[in-house]
Amino acid sequence: MPKKSFSELINSPGMPVLVDFYADWCGPCKTMAPILEQVASQHQGKLKVIKIDVDKNPAVAQQFRVQGIPTLILFHKGQPVWRQSGVVPAQQLSQTVQGYL
Repeated sequence: MPKKSFSELINSPGMPVLVDFYADWCGPCKTMAPILEQVASQHQGKLKVIKIDVDKNPAVAQQFRVQGIPTLILFHKGQPVWRQSGVVPAQQLSQTVQGYL
């Protein structure tokens, strides 16, 4: 299967896409990982969660002006509708996502 471009990934039809910009060496990013898994399983089939390693994908991180990590950006119909840097509690993240489902 060919690797999809970032724009293909965020243009998931009828489904919002939550993008986690992270790096392997980032402590808060490791804290965020189980929170993302929890939110993804809560909204399974209605939300797509993808992780973008800023060290491996600097152009994408630069395109969306990601300064600090973790940065979460929620895309709806290919457009960024919400973003937050730092660790986001599961309940807050779930409520934010709920508004776009």
